[in-house]
Amino acid sequence: MANSSTIGFGLKPIRAYGNGYESMGLGEYPVAASSAAMFFQDLIVQAATGFVTVGTAGTENILGSLNGVFFTDTNTSKPTFANHLLANNTAANIVALVNDSPMQQYEVRSNNAAASAQTDVGNTADIAYAAGSTANFVSRATLNDATLNNNATQQLKVIGVSRDPENQDLTTANVVWRVLINQSFFNDLTGV
Repeated sequence: MANSSTIGFGLKPIRAYGNGYESMGLGEYPVAASSAAMFFQDLIVQAATGFVTVGTAGTENILGSLNGVFFTDTNTSKPTFANHLLANNTAANIVALVNDSPMQQYEVRSNNAAASAQTDVGNTADIAYAAGSTANFVSRATLNDATLNNNATQQLKVIGVSRDPENQDLTTANVVWRVLINQSFFNDLTGV
């Protein structure tokens, strides 16, 4: 059976690494006014500016995936929650709500247009970033299969295949992998 889609959805949190399922809290991080657009389940990284921003292919210091943002709307002066942040948002108090546990597992769709292999488990890869859809503001990031190897300086570590029957077919394109963040801001001993 073919996998259900070819469209990326970013990093979807599924459970904590280890034995227990949990409903973890979200970390709150400041975002600069007029920052780059951020979509639901985009990678979020700590920048040297002290603010967080969207993570693209190869960026380090990953905090986790975006759950949403909170800010005071400059037009209505009302507190606002959204699952995304538009690039033209000039609010001065934007806070990103991030699934930020370094032990968080995620699912991410592979951009591999051919079959994948069980031997890919244990390897690392970067993401292939694509701006999210403005219809639903969900990330379009995928795991970049072309970078899949055993390299410590890549963003994600593949720990298994999705348990979703509609997305776990290794013999067809666009399998969904379970991953951990390999370049976590919390596990890196160097600064930003």
